[in-house]
Amino acid sequence: MVKINFCLSSYLWISYFIVALTLFALPVSARSTPDSFADLAQKLSPAVVNISSSQLISKNPRQGLPKAPPGSPFEDFFKEFLEKNRKDGGRRQATSLGSGFIIDKSGFVVTNNHVIAEADEIKVKLHDDSIHVAKLIGRDPKTDLALLKIEPKKDLPFVSWGNSKSARVGDWVLAIGNPFGLGGTVTAGIISARQRDIRQGPYDSFLQTDASINRGNSGGPMFNMRGKVIGVNTAIFSPTGGSVGVGFSIPSSIAKSVVAQLKEFGRTKRGWLGVRIQEVTSEIADSLGLEKTIGALVAEVSVGGPAEKSNILAGDVILRFDGKTVQQMRDLPRIVAETRIGKPVKVDVWRKGKRQIINVLVGELEEEKPVLSATSPAESSGKPKNSEIESIGLAVTEITKSMREQYNVPDDIRGVLVTGVVAGSGSAEKGLKPGDIIVEVNQEEVSLPGQITAKINQAIKNGRNSILLLVNRNGTLRFHAVRIDKN
Repeated sequence: MVKINFCLSSYLWISYFIVALTLFALPVSARSTPDSFADLAQKLSPAVVNISSSQLISKNPRQGLPKAPPGSPFEDFFKEFLEKNRKDGGRRQATSLGSGFIIDKSGFVVTNNHVIAEADEIKVKLHDDSIHVAKLIGRDPKTDLALLKIEPKKDLPFVSWGNSKSARVGDWVLAIGNPFGLGGTVTAGIISARQRDIRQGPYDSFLQTDASINRGNSGGPMFNMRGKVIGVNTAIFSPTGGSVGVGFSIPSSIAKSVVAQLKEFGRTKRGWLGVRIQEVTSEIADSLGLEKTIGALVAEVSVGGPAEKSNILAGDVILRFDGKTVQQMRDLPRIVAETRIGKPVKVDVWRKGKRQIINVLVGELEEEKPVLSATSPAESSGKPKNSEIESIGLAVTEITKSMREQYNVPDDIRGVLVTGVVAGSGSAEKGLKPGDIIVEVNQEEVSLPGQITAKINQAIKNGRNSILLLVNRNGTLRFHAVRIDKN
């Protein structure tokens, strides 16, 4: 009897355990593949359009044409052909095909900038095959977006923006477009990755998908399963020119705000900080005392910009901007650009081994900004003395008038001149070469070779494996974390 009770009790406990495991497993069960995309495609396709643009290009009528031998039967033919070309100025018409989508019943159409760039005429073909001449409202080359307007005689079907930030890797998506000029084509796939940087522009943060995207799909929408636009199909990676399952879409989190500005102002208005930045490598992080590679390293500060006015300095590492973490260097331009112009923000920086908070008033980004300027100290005209710094493999010297002439160093540049680099050294690994100017060492200005040696000795004493050099090469400043050879 006791044995039976024990067995029954054990059985009940095992049953409870199995039920509990089943209940806990339910929330993480995968969603099944949709039975069909037909209903979604039927609903969304009328708002997707085909776009064709044309441009007249001047051409030398003789360029690339063969010359007929004198007296040959083809001589008169070529002469007549060239004469005809001269009459129309030798111009030819270049055409481009792409896709777009309607976001407003009155006829506002979103597409890629590269689809309509430099076009003399833009035409939009609707789902009912009617063709309308489009007006360019505005375009933004930095995000490759453009907004067009057509004048329909009736209200048009349109689609709405979705939230790309809530889209997850593995979610189903639908792409509709005009591949190879064939007309409305629907493909399906999943989101393969997020926040891809394909080096197309300063604000790259693409959604990657395996939905088939080909030439002509540019400017078309990517939909989630609720029928909302979460991306604008823009580029593909392909060794053949056709789809290999690696396509990229501008996320709606970027596209929606850009398009809204194009609609309101005809151009974009972006926040501006006024710094030139570079990546924080593991060597740079070590030289600055940062525990991990995070943030954006300030290489230069624009004269008169918001950063200079707020006392942000070259050598600062920006860790947070307006409450948003700068995980990687490429995050900062996008975060700043999306910040409202004139907004006071707090910027967390890492400076000389400590975290500081700086208040900044965000400016407005313009296409052109003034370059940096500097002052130059008094110099001797005597013969310079070369110094060898074996721990980093450099030969350096003080900048004198004769050195400026020999290495074409501008009068407004100061620092220590590199005259030689030892092969295989830490400096050689970072690409330093004669003629480079070392402006700072570990965020301190230097003008004498001895100052560099002293900074290196201090870094070794502090247990550092590298030293941070700010180097000026042909007017461009860049930080290099150079390995120290302690032997």
